[in-house]
Amino acid sequence: PTRAATIPGIRNVIAVASGKGGVGKSTTACNLALGLAAEGLKVGILDADIYGPSLPKLLGLSGKPRVIEGRTLAPLERFGLKVMSIGFMVDEETPMIWRGPMVMSAITQMLREVAWGDLDVLVVDMPPGTGDAQLTMAQATPLAGAVIVSTPQDLALLDARRGVAMFRKTEVPILGIVENMSYFLAPDTGKRYDIFGHGGARQEAGRLGVPFLGEVPLDMNLRERSDAGEPVVAMAPDDPQSRVYRDMARQVWAALSGAGGLKQKAAPTIIIE
Repeated sequence: PTRAATIPGIRNVIAVASGKGGVGKSTTACNLALGLAAEGLKVGILDADIYGPSLPKLLGLSGKPRVIEGRTLAPLERFGLKVMSIGFMVDEETPMIWRGPMVMSAITQMLREVAWGDLDVLVVDMPPGTGDAQLTMAQATPLAGAVIVSTPQDLALLDARRGVAMFRKTEVPILGIVENMSYFLAPDTGKRYDIFGHGGARQEAGRLGVPFLGEVPLDMNLRERSDAGEPVVAMAPDDPQSRVYRDMARQVWAALSGAGGLKQKAAPTIIIE
């Protein structure tokens, strides 16, 4: 079987994925990357969600990347992260009416034709689901691991289960499951509401035998900062939500750098029987 070539200079590539859209995967990817950078690591983040790129908005970045030479692009930088997104190349209201092969080609280019330099971790914000783009990432990239984002309710957990199964089939280690929108603390009374139920992702992680990375509350401050392009881990590192993301980052880095490390394991070839 053919093996994916490693990306020069990048020690670990990790995917942040979800079985369905709308569970806060991009917000998680962005704050997890900032949490890793807060540990003193060199971190890049790639927005592989071609149909719905969110990182330009989440990181408050705009403008076209500079061409360095030939087809190599310089990533944009903010908060100490190197960032690449298809959203820098097209107007934000332009729909990406692309077929699978074009999506795959764009993801491969953004991985391999960007001057990432030396990185300890490249965090890839994956598109939701288990389709073309996810398979391309699993095949074209030596992924060191995947983080699965879910919300507590049964429907999201079903999809998270599919995400875990897909990465297992492609021999990508599961770094853990995150329960996003885990509960809501009313800002006026401090009363806690489990709007989507609670603890489902923790139980699911236990059932699947994968690490549980933490619970992120449904929080207005987190939402407002994300919408303003001022992510909470960068702007308010001591907020409770920031502490959750930073703890996740520490667990992820421990898994990547522990027990011999998962450094750029070559990706398998997938055979559909």
